[in-house]
Amino acid sequence: MNQWQPCKRRVFIRRLRKLGFEGPYSGTRHQFMVFENHRLSIPSNSEYSVSQLRMMISEIETIINQTIEPNEWNSLT
Repeated sequence: MNQWQPCKRRVFIRRLRKLGFEGPYSGTRHQFMVFENHRLSIPSNSEYSVSQLRMMISEIETIINQTIEPNEWNSLT
């Protein structure tokens, strides 16, 4: 089983699109992406650390109602 790795913002957005998210759209402080009627804020960092990535993946799992394993996440490119 693969482990979580830091992720560039551009790659993160590309992977979210593969999961069915739309955007990113401009918000007041952060850009955001939309999945059905849910919004996910996208921090403006150029790269996300493993802890920040895991926190956002946890929110994504809640939104799409599906568990995402590291090897599944890494294969979304």
